[in-house]
Amino acid sequence: MHLRPYPSESMELQVRNLGLISYAEALALQSDLVQRRRDCALPDQLLLLEHPHVITMGTGSRPEHVLANAAERERLGIDLLEVGRGGDVTYHGPGQLVGYPILDLKPDRKDVHRYLRDLEGVIIGTLRSLGVTGDRVKAKTGVWVDGRKIAAVGVRVSSGWITSHGFALNVSTDLSYFRTIVPCGLDDVRITSVSSELGQPLAVEEVVPAVTNAFAEVFGRSVVGKPTNASKIALS
Repeated sequence: MHLRPYPSESMELQVRNLGLISYAEALALQSDLVQRRRDCALPDQLLLLEHPHVITMGTGSRPEHVLANAAERERLGIDLLEVGRGGDVTYHGPGQLVGYPILDLKPDRKDVHRYLRDLEGVIIGTLRSLGVTGDRVKAKTGVWVDGRKIAAVGVRVSSGWITSHGFALNVSTDLSYFRTIVPCGLDDVRITSVSSELGQPLAVEEVVPAVTNAFAEVFGRSVVGKPTNASKIALS
């Protein structure tokens, strides 16, 4: 364990590049890190990763927004999980860069609405650096490109103003999997990806530095150490 504390006003950010890990493992990691951040045992964290195919249902989800029945999900290899974040039904899968910030929002960022907008700002900045123009849509969460949704945002803020869950940016995602849900609970939502917008393939790993830089800029954090790609988090 670190010998020095990391209070809420710490401006350090540790980025953990975890590769492809299951949703259940990511939940366990977040739970552990949230408690450690609350105890000031480590600085703010940013987990960057991909998930195997999974549909997640947030606290605002409606069952009918999952369009694929159990047999179809089994055929496609898609898990279905209920989770503690806000929002409706979402899909995660390979080719999608998922970010889970474990941040202490105290003392000056204790505003969930602002936090959501800041995460959207991270994605918009990331896209800009890649040559794609992303924007917000009034009364909707996430980031959009000419009316097509390219990133989803769904967060949880626990006691002590510690965040978990976060955002999912479609980089090279197989967009056909989005036909298994009603994205955002809206029937007319079109989904896109960075690769689709650029007209050329782009690997998730190529986007990690852009997300890291944009996150550090929006939240005013200094990235400490080298991003690790170990899925097992060892806190020394």
